[in-house]
Amino acid sequence: MKNPQSNGPCHSAVVGLQWGDEGKGKVVDLLTAEHDVIVRYNGGANAGHTVVVGDQRYALHLVPSGILYGGKLCVIANGVVVDPITLLEEIDMLRDRGIEVAESLRVSDRAHVVMPYHKMHDETLETALAGSASGTGATRALGTTKRGIGPAYADKVYRATALRMGDLLEGQRLWEKLQVICPIQSARLAALGAKDAVLDPRQLTVQFESLGRRLKPFITDTTYLLHDQLTAGQAILFEGANACLLDVDHGTYPFVTSSNCSTLGVPAGTGIPFTNIHRVVGIMKAYATRVGGGPFPTEQDNAIGDRIRDRGQEYGTTTGRPRRCGWLDLVAVRYSAMLCGTTGLACMLLDVMSGFEEVKLCTRYRLPDGTTTDRFIPDAARLQDVEPVYETLEGWAEETAGITDRQALPSLARAYLDRIEHIVGVPLEIISVGPERSQTLMAG
Repeated sequence: MKNPQSNGPCHSAVVGLQWGDEGKGKVVDLLTAEHDVIVRYNGGANAGHTVVVGDQRYALHLVPSGILYGGKLCVIANGVVVDPITLLEEIDMLRDRGIEVAESLRVSDRAHVVMPYHKMHDETLETALAGSASGTGATRALGTTKRGIGPAYADKVYRATALRMGDLLEGQRLWEKLQVICPIQSARLAALGAKDAVLDPRQLTVQFESLGRRLKPFITDTTYLLHDQLTAGQAILFEGANACLLDVDHGTYPFVTSSNCSTLGVPAGTGIPFTNIHRVVGIMKAYATRVGGGPFPTEQDNAIGDRIRDRGQEYGTTTGRPRRCGWLDLVAVRYSAMLCGTTGLACMLLDVMSGFEEVKLCTRYRLPDGTTTDRFIPDAARLQDVEPVYETLEGWAEETAGITDRQALPSLARAYLDRIEHIVGVPLEIISVGPERSQTLMAG
C-alpha cells in the first residue's frame, strides 16, 4: 500500500478502541497482505489473537498474526514482555501445522523476560487483593490473566531485578543476575504469602539458558532492524495487543494492563517515531465487552448480555473466561479514536447484532450531580458512578454473515453503522460479518 502524500510505502497501526478482544487479529491478518513487516509493540502472553483461515483456527499470544502469511517478517519488539516458554510453544505449534518461522520471526534483545516468579507474584497478589476488606476500586483484585505481565513490567522499571531476552544468551551474566534477583523475589513472594517462595538461581539459570539457546536464532536488535526496513522501503504494520481503554496511562486505571497499548506505545515500544505512521485502523466491536474487573457503564448483566455472549462466542482466547457484554459505548470509542489518532474504523462482529428488536448506542454519560457529558472518564472510581445515556435504534432481523457489500446490508444495520461513523467522527474502513477472511466488507 502506498502513502498518498509521498507515493512511498504506507506504514500502518492496528489498535483496539475498547477493552480488548475486538478482533484485532483478523484485521492484522487482512492488512498483512499490504505490508512487508508486522510488529508487535506491547503486552505479553496475556493477549490473545484468534485468526480463522479456511477451516483452520489459530490462537496466537506472542507471535504477530502476520506469521500466517508467507514471506512476511514478524517482529516482537522491545516493548513486549516475553514468556520464553509460551513463545517456544507457539513456534512449535506453528511448525507442527506447516508454518515455518525460522526466517520470518525476530525478537528484540531488549524485550523483557517473564519469569516463573512473575507468574507466582501475579497470582498471589490477586489472591491477596481479592481477600481485601474494603473492596474499593483501588484495592480490589484487578482480574489479571495471572501470566506475570504486570510484575515483569514492574521489574523493568525497578531495573536491578529485570532480565532481558539478550541476557538469556549469556550464561554467566544470567547466573550473576539471578543470584541477586532470586533472594529479592523470594522475599517478595514470602511477604505475599506464596507457597514455595524460595527460588533456586542455579535451576533457573540452567532452564532459561537452555531456552535462550533455542531462541538464539530469533533474538536480535530489532530497533536497527526496523529502521533498516524503513530505509529499504518496506511497509510496516504495527500490531497492538490489549486495547486503548486498558492503557496504563490513559485507560480505566487501575483496572488496566501494564503497558501503553494505545498507539502512543508504538514509538517507545519499537524505536520508530510516530511520524512514520500514516494510517491508524481502530478496531471496535458492534457492541462492548470487558474481561475481569473494572467499570463497564453499558454492561448488560441480563438476557441481552447473555444473548450477545452466546452469539459472539465471548470467551477469552487466553483464559477461557466468559466476557462481560453490553451495548456499544460510543463515548469510550470516540475517546480512544481521538487518543490513538485513528484514521479509519473497523467494526467487528456486526453479525452478532442481528435479531434484536432494538439496539442501543451510549452517546453520553449522566454524572452523579445530574449533568451529562460526552467525555470519557479514564478513572475507575469515577467511571463506576456514571449512567449511560442511550440512543435507541430499531434492530434488524436479517442475518448478515453472507453479505459481501455494505450497501447490501439490511437498511437498519446500515443506519446503525452510519450513526457510529457520525458520532465517532471517523469513517468505517472495514466491517466484519463473520470470523473468516472472506466475511469482511472493505470500504470502497
